[in-house]
Amino acid sequence: MILDPKQTTVAYRCPKCGAGTMSIVGLFNLSADMIKLKCDCGGSEMTLVYGKDSKVRFTVPCLFCPTPHYFTVNSSVFFSKELFALACPYSGMNIALMGETNRVKAELSRGELELLDLLEKNGIDSFEALHGEQTVSDPQIMEILTYMIRELDEEGKIKCNCDDGGEGDYELEFLPEALKITCKKCGASAEIPTTSLIDAHEFLYTDSLELK
Repeated sequence: MILDPKQTTVAYRCPKCGAGTMSIVGLFNLSADMIKLKCDCGGSEMTLVYGKDSKVRFTVPCLFCPTPHYFTVNSSVFFSKELFALACPYSGMNIALMGETNRVKAELSRGELELLDLLEKNGIDSFEALHGEQTVSDPQIMEILTYMIRELDEEGKIKCNCDDGGEGDYELEFLPEALKITCKKCGASAEIPTTSLIDAHEFLYTDSLELK
């Protein structure tokens, strides 16, 4: 009796051209070496490494951030889910997918429509422009600001206009010269400048953040 090897479909969207890149990955070839998924345009690649701890480690290029994101997924999740998405931790948008082939294709199509709508609303004429204009130019500034915002959020020190007194639901948006944080419940927001590393270091001493 021949058993079908474990396999799943993985995909990501190229930040340079916007095309979806997809491939079937089996346990055998994943165990053998690092796997690289390269976009046909040559502008990006996603890597997967299967560790001795039975976990799959991803390096995923991002449409919104200047540097890739790193994820670790248990192999049981990697091979068993019909659809599992990895999202950019700052924008919340899905940047990598794994699962059953047709489900992955459908989610790629849905995500493309969502991104095209985002481009149109912001007057951006290409995926490459989205990547270039929506991100912070200095990764160190981005890391400092996003770290502090996460800390303030976890400590309940971000205040907005929510009437129920509960915690807000916050999302981050990378603008050309600022990091915008918005409460998705009440719409209150604030913009933090990203043009100066000195200002970013000063933000480390912020005790609270008020959205208006």
